[in-house]
Amino acid sequence: MECGLRAGRSLIVALSFALAACRPEAPAPAEKPGAAEPTGSVSISGGDELAGVLSWSLPAVELQAGTAAAARNKAKRAIAAGDLFETADSAIPLLLALQRLQPDDPGIARSLAEARTALIAQGDAALAADDDGDALRAAQRSGAVLRKLWPQDGEVAAYLQRVDRGEQAWNRNAGGEALLEKGDFDGALAAFRAALQLRPGQARAAQGIAAVESGLIRRAEIAAQDGDFDAAHAWLARADAVRHHPGTIPSARHRIEVIRSERIRRLRDEGLIALGDDGGLRIARERLAEMLRIAAPGDPASVELRQRIDLVGHYGLFRPGQVFTDGLQDGSRGPVLVVVPHGAFRMGAPEGELGATPAEQPLHAVQLERGFAMSRNEVSVGEFGRFVAATDYEPRATQRGHSMAYDTRSGNFVRGSGIDWRSGYDGRPARADMPVVHVTARDAEAYAAWLSGQTGAHYRLPSEAEFEYALRAGSGTRFPWGEGLPPAGQDNLTGAGDRSPRGRSWSNAFAGYADGWWGPAPVGSFAANAYGLHDMAGNVSEWIADCWHEGYRRAPANGSAWVNPGCRNRIYRGGSWASAPAQVRSAWRSAGGTDVTNARVGFRLVRQL
Repeated sequence: MECGLRAGRSLIVALSFALAACRPEAPAPAEKPGAAEPTGSVSISGGDELAGVLSWSLPAVELQAGTAAAARNKAKRAIAAGDLFETADSAIPLLLALQRLQPDDPGIARSLAEARTALIAQGDAALAADDDGDALRAAQRSGAVLRKLWPQDGEVAAYLQRVDRGEQAWNRNAGGEALLEKGDFDGALAAFRAALQLRPGQARAAQGIAAVESGLIRRAEIAAQDGDFDAAHAWLARADAVRHHPGTIPSARHRIEVIRSERIRRLRDEGLIALGDDGGLRIARERLAEMLRIAAPGDPASVELRQRIDLVGHYGLFRPGQVFTDGLQDGSRGPVLVVVPHGAFRMGAPEGELGATPAEQPLHAVQLERGFAMSRNEVSVGEFGRFVAATDYEPRATQRGHSMAYDTRSGNFVRGSGIDWRSGYDGRPARADMPVVHVTARDAEAYAAWLSGQTGAHYRLPSEAEFEYALRAGSGTRFPWGEGLPPAGQDNLTGAGDRSPRGRSWSNAFAGYADGWWGPAPVGSFAANAYGLHDMAGNVSEWIADCWHEGYRRAPANGSAWVNPGCRNRIYRGGSWASAPAQVRSAWRSAGGTDVTNARVGFRLVRQL
């Protein structure tokens, strides 16, 4: 018998074709005692190892009649020991030699059948170790022996088919492993599944399928680590279709969610850290965009960063309603400040408002995109005095030696000599906690410039829009408190129940109202408004950064100050202790010259955030 084989990529591939394709050209003659030893050869084109596996030759055994009994016993022992065909002392060569001496001996035939069965069992045992190349070659060599000696036997034919399936399964597994190494998961999976069809339950193929699943999961984890969670879930979906293992995919999903959570947390931290640096808002917004791409809607970390970005965008590192002070270079603290929230409002007086003037119109929308910090109280005599002492600054009233003050004898405002920032409303020395009056807008700006230099922050007078926005504190009514009379204790206003030191009363005042003060009260004596600011509607009127304009046509809509270089008239806003009720309206505004000082006008500052 001769069968030609092509050389293969590997020994196993060649073996597969060899045992599967080689078939006898004619039935082998039955072995008879004394017959010539069966011969046959397989012509192999391939490696020497392959030839050694398939090219089995019957070892020569010479027996004499006198040694037959000993040879038979020796053959039985060889069968028991599993030594079946390799040497002249193996069971099958001995039994074939005995059969030539005693061809009609049924015992020898039974022993040969026993040896054949044992050889098939050895081969099946080798096939069972399907992850072992040496075992497969042993099964193939057993097949070569069985096919050469018993080519027509049904059990041998069935065994050869099992060897053929084992070889094919080996090749499928080897091919699948090569494809898996190249990253071809689909090809590898198909190869391993084909191996399982050939050999159901085969451990190597099952392990290969598990390796495909692991490879897909690893790709998912790499994608997650790169921040591509859509790709990660696509890889996981492919992995889930591999073998539907009840524990593997849920565990992988959990690991990817851990990666996602950690990435979201890291992005949040990077964003929050960036917000503490100059120019960090852009970086924080980039981190937020990445978080929103990978996080579930409403994720707490992304919500937190979005809120902080909004706060920083509108308030820097502060929060609306926050109360704080800046440190000065001598270790003391500056004025107490309150963060006013950003927002929009309708500025000015609507048509038909009682007491309104054309200068307060038209009513127009103003949008303050950024919050600001405002002095909680009007600047006090003590605070302004620290500035004067530190700088030797000489306010305008001090330079000229006079200001307008209230004359308690006549009840009128008159010019008095020697009156300046250190004086009260009546010209007498003022307490440190009283609002500073007898100052110009330029005096106030000099104080703001000093504070800016001391703190490194930017202090300034409020714009007119900022002042009205802070005065209204969310209201849209005629007065900050509503439409009617002020509630008790609202502010230091002109009340019909107030009396001067000499018993005078106001001729134009809020009916039924009395606050107990004739003249300014110490700063912060009355309740704060909704934004936490005191004395916005009363006590003293306050200088504003804007120049005077007759009305709001072409006024800025963003809340900035409306300034003309070299303007001679500035604005002051807010009612005072001596203002008529119409002058306490939220929209009320008035003008004063750049050198004007009197007992009714002070100031407060705004600090940029």
